[in-house]
Amino acid sequence: MADLQYVKVSIEDRTAILTIDHPPANAFNTQTMLDLATAFDSVVNNPEVKTIIITGAGQFFVAGADINEIAALKDPAEAKAVVVKGQEVFNRIQASPKPVIAAINGRFCLGGGNELAMACHIRLAEDGVRFGQPEINLGIMPGWGGTQRFPRYVGKGKALELLLTGDMINAQEAKRIGLVNNVVPVGEVVKAAKDLAKKINSKGGLAIAAILRAVNQGMETTLEKGLELEADEFSQLCATEDMREGVNAFLQKRQPKFQDR
Repeated sequence: MADLQYVKVSIEDRTAILTIDHPPANAFNTQTMLDLATAFDSVVNNPEVKTIIITGAGQFFVAGADINEIAALKDPAEAKAVVVKGQEVFNRIQASPKPVIAAINGRFCLGGGNELAMACHIRLAEDGVRFGQPEINLGIMPGWGGTQRFPRYVGKGKALELLLTGDMINAQEAKRIGLVNNVVPVGEVVKAAKDLAKKINSKGGLAIAAILRAVNQGMETTLEKGLELEADEFSQLCATEDMREGVNAFLQKRQPKFQDR
């Protein structure tokens, strides 16, 4: 993978850690988004990687989009190209066949940062992080999925309240309304994400990918079609070595050793 300017990549125990490092606030400019896309594509296609963690360097997860770049947008076509590119990157993260955990650190997870977190499958936050979509304060609106994913997680009424006021909420409130899965003490979110990734890594990779497909695709269709998809995925797993290993391990009262095949 080519050298990246604003995203650091490390791999530990089959977990890739992508750290956004664009001082001072890890704002998303064009290069940061390109670096994130490159880094993500690299690790999601790496057979040695089973889970992915996305976090921020320093005192921020991602404070939002680069306001200087927004101010420089000259016409609707140019603006649309920017938002469509970001949507494409975040859609790839959401559609990942490998679990993506947002380890939300620091002081703020705002705008594009919150949209990135919502594209991840699981969100862990440090106590003290503040969340929000403050775009309306700039006379604009979210463009990287905020108006679409936010209501899906917290409900239409709460999402509209936060989108229309630009108000921020703390980590505990974010957990209460379903925006994040769990809140951990300051300084421990990456460790908590690694611990969660280790637990997931002990499971069969084929089943992990099947569950992600069933949930992601099922959420976008009817219950009837979702159940059909679930049945198809289940039946395919029953022909795998991992299924035989898992069942045999259960019957033999031992821990399974999945080979992801």
